[in-house]
Amino acid sequence: MLGMVALAAVAAGAVAQTVQEAPGADTGLNIPADSQIFGKFDPNVRKPTAIVNDTVITGTDVDQRVALVLAANNGGQVSQADRDRLKLQVLRQLIDETLEIQEAKSAEITITPDEITQSYNRVARNFNRTPQQMSDYLRQNGSSDRSLKRQIEGELAWQRYLRRKVEPFVNIGDQEVKGILDRLEAAKGTEEYNLREIFLAANDANAAQVAERAKGIIGEIQKAQQPFDFFARQYSEASTRSVGGDLGWVRAAVLPAELASAAQQMQVGQVAGPIPIPGGFSILYLTDKRQVLTADPRDARLSLKQLTVHFPAGTTQAQATQRAAAFAEGLKKIQGCGTVAKIASGVGAEVVDNDTVRIRDLPPQLADIMLQLQIGQATPPFGSAESGVRALVLCGRDDPQSGQLPSSDQIQNQLQQQRVNLRAQQKLRDLRRDAVVEYR
Repeated sequence: MLGMVALAAVAAGAVAQTVQEAPGADTGLNIPADSQIFGKFDPNVRKPTAIVNDTVITGTDVDQRVALVLAANNGGQVSQADRDRLKLQVLRQLIDETLEIQEAKSAEITITPDEITQSYNRVARNFNRTPQQMSDYLRQNGSSDRSLKRQIEGELAWQRYLRRKVEPFVNIGDQEVKGILDRLEAAKGTEEYNLREIFLAANDANAAQVAERAKGIIGEIQKAQQPFDFFARQYSEASTRSVGGDLGWVRAAVLPAELASAAQQMQVGQVAGPIPIPGGFSILYLTDKRQVLTADPRDARLSLKQLTVHFPAGTTQAQATQRAAAFAEGLKKIQGCGTVAKIASGVGAEVVDNDTVRIRDLPPQLADIMLQLQIGQATPPFGSAESGVRALVLCGRDDPQSGQLPSSDQIQNQLQQQRVNLRAQQKLRDLRRDAVVEYR
């Protein structure tokens, strides 16, 4: 990076700086007394970690992207060993991102600064921050708006490249769509599982050691400081590590017997493992389950009012518990959603309405409660001393209709997306093979 800065300075006609040697000093390096430094030295600019087809990825780039990943995952603390593993993963991602941007530019696809800024502002709104507040937040967490904007540019460039160079050449036949619809109809009522997996390879010599390592990972997952996909991206040795271990919706019949047996005994939100399977051990996380083409009560859409009581900074656990108890007493006086505003005023709570929440999308504990609530009733308070205490009041419920077959267009779109993703992976592998990558 320093070399490139210097060359850029020379090209721009930067004023050279003369290095003066102290009289009589003998360094033994034979440095001319009139040596010139071209460009300004910046100790904050680090040497490159990798050069990808002449594009430099610096150590600063890696560190700021690592900080961005951690900030996006609620700023969880990780051990130095985990941080080192994450840095290697981030470096690989930055290399892929660079290759994608380069390939898009070779196809005359350019993402304008205005497009990047608009996307950045949307991300800030998703975090309930202004763009300036988002930039401050990133800096406070060791990252920068530059790092996030670089990620945005990579994603937009690759998406646009795929739409222009891949999607037009993916064709789905009518008979193929009909075959899928027929199989869905035949499988009606069969239970499906939405699973995530961490796979750790093992052999006879290291099986015990790998099993202990898996138990340690499960212990970290159960602390709930980071989401499951964070650990899958770090530890899994399966190809699904790049998507957080996501196996998608699968039926027991297509899973290895050991995993199928575990999935059938799990409740939504549970983690199981280590599960011995041929070649190693698996850790499973059940995010959801359903029956094919069968109406599920958890697909009901709810009309809710959320009451939130925020605690001042420095509130102790005892104070929070006392305030939560008073909040719970106030909730008992709710008689339908029409009384929420009055109760909220009495307990100092703010109220937010939402008419589009599915029971399925709530945390498992809350989902179970909502399934049993009647219109006008409230959940027990939930929260913490740090985030405040909340309760949900059920104002209405739109129950799902009987399960229906997806339309031909929906099946076709899903197949097309799968094949575009497959070709995208193949293209990225080709780019990696042809790339000139110099590590420093």
